[in-house]
Amino acid sequence: MVPGKGKFRSFLLVALKRFLANEWDRARRLKRGGGQVIISLDEVDTESRYLAEPVDDLTPEKLFDRRWALTLLDQVMARLEAEAGAAGKSRLFAELIVFLNDYSDRGAYAQIARRLGLSEGALRVAVHRLRQRYRELLREEIAHTVASPEDIDEEIRQVFACLG
Repeated sequence: MVPGKGKFRSFLLVALKRFLANEWDRARRLKRGGGQVIISLDEVDTESRYLAEPVDDLTPEKLFDRRWALTLLDQVMARLEAEAGAAGKSRLFAELIVFLNDYSDRGAYAQIARRLGLSEGALRVAVHRLRQRYRELLREEIAHTVASPEDIDEEIRQVFACLG
């Protein structure tokens, strides 16, 4: 045996054991997230990260059209609500709003009619009138945005196509 080689080998072995013990302690340390699986962001392929993102095929033009359609419908709804408030029918409007776009089942009509102290037939007439007024206000709002009255129906189709 060459003198000094045994001591150097012992030194390396002790150093390796201490290094491994320190790494083991560091990996399981509770402070700074110890005990958690470490995920390196550098190891994840960039392309696969983006593949996990939700797909949105809306172009800026489609987003603009959609936002415009929603704003238009909000304006119509605000006008409808203001009319109901001016007529002293805010409570009725608040109850009937669910029927504006939703053709709910017969039980919902009966339940709301009882709550309002109306007959089911009177409630159905009120819902019909609300929908009719909504259509009228929608046509009025759209009439402000088109060149001629003949374009209103096409524009209404476009509005609902943007939302579909």
